[in-house]
Amino acid sequence: MYATEIAEKVRRGELDPLAALESALERMARHDGLIHAFLQQNPAARDEAARVRERLDGGEELPLAGVPVAVKDNISTRGLRTTCASAVLREFVPPYDATVVERLRAAGAVIVGKTNLDEFAMGSSTEYSHFGPTRNPWDPERAPGGSSGGSAAAVAAGMVPVALGSDTGGSVRQPAAFTGTLGFKPTYGRISRFGLVAFASSLDQIGTFARSTADLALISSVLMGHDPRDATSLEEPAPRLEPNPEAARGLVLGVVRETVQEGNSPGVTAALAAFRERLEAEGVRFVEVSLPSLRYALAAYYLVATAEASSNLARYDGVHYGSRAAAANVRELMKKTREQGFGPEVKRRILMGTFSLSSGYYDAYYGRALKVRRLIAAEFARAFEEVDLLLTPTSPTPAFPLGSKTDDPMEMYLSDVDTVAVNLAGLPALSIPAGFEEGLPVGAQLIAPPLAEQRLFDAAALFEAATEGAFLQTAPLE
Repeated sequence: MYATEIAEKVRRGELDPLAALESALERMARHDGLIHAFLQQNPAARDEAARVRERLDGGEELPLAGVPVAVKDNISTRGLRTTCASAVLREFVPPYDATVVERLRAAGAVIVGKTNLDEFAMGSSTEYSHFGPTRNPWDPERAPGGSSGGSAAAVAAGMVPVALGSDTGGSVRQPAAFTGTLGFKPTYGRISRFGLVAFASSLDQIGTFARSTADLALISSVLMGHDPRDATSLEEPAPRLEPNPEAARGLVLGVVRETVQEGNSPGVTAALAAFRERLEAEGVRFVEVSLPSLRYALAAYYLVATAEASSNLARYDGVHYGSRAAAANVRELMKKTREQGFGPEVKRRILMGTFSLSSGYYDAYYGRALKVRRLIAAEFARAFEEVDLLLTPTSPTPAFPLGSKTDDPMEMYLSDVDTVAVNLAGLPALSIPAGFEEGLPVGAQLIAPPLAEQRLFDAAALFEAATEGAFLQTAPLE
């Protein structure tokens, strides 16, 4: 059942919030032993569901009344462990809720549990988790993408209708493409980062997953809006996203030449062509645009992101919170805590970032990456003077086999080649299930100018209507 249906039926008294929760828990019990989307269930979920009916009877307006929601385990939940899938935080229980969690609960949502991820959100396959990998519901021998693979898999498997993830370089959109779900990253600053454990602060954004455009708009609207506790939060009125397919007719979409010329698998190429053909039949016009600096986006991203990670992860020193190694002195304490607490990918990125910030290398690496970042943002801005949205693949391939890229970091990083530029420029983007390759979903990515999220949802709704939701399917686990 979709989130919009659950909320409407609960408000009308046609569905008990506890029944909606039990349905989600039953599906989790049936499938999560194989998929491993969740790291923990919320022991208070039934109490939260029971209070939804009381709140409705008390006259509260609850847009997400009784909707089961999964939350990525790098988003703070008061009284419920937030591990970031890392040994260093394996027992950490935050004393506060993230703003997005507060807004979910205020809207009547029921948090069913915390989902698996690549450690500290650093990865593209959800294999770099201290607690073991998540599997793709479409093929359990393949990765669900990352780093928000647990949330994507939970939605794809029908365990929950909607979920929260975080997106630093594609970590919502790429797993959405791999699992046949919708994945949305807003404009930087649209959704509060207060309570999101920092990876790369100038790139991180909380995003959302769903299996329908209406569900995606519903949960995203609840989360948006200014938050004074987040210094990067935009002082813009919270939009109420209402997908309108008719509004998308007549839009001009720019096909980004650099992303479609080579490097894509046959299924991705065919899906993009079919996506374009379908929308052209609905009155959407397509033109080709060029963003020459995109060729440098991946390199620039991995310099900026790792530099910020090096700074942000310095706080895990065994002194203030998190795990603490046995040691004879403070220097040894910090060294052993970080050595034992961080996994290999996190260590690799800290080393990369520290190197690029070090004396003698700053200008050659980090400084140059910031210049490329500005060039990319400027090219996006020029493109949006001519077109309403941009179209690219979300990922150049469908989901890859588990273990096939973990020994080759460069191959893993290339999974983000189509998504990282969006984060560098702070733009909103949405991944839409657009086809299949050998039974595996592939995604199309739409990119909008800053604060133009409504266009994304209108275009997605038009494609969903034109295809009668043919690509928005629950993974065939039964």
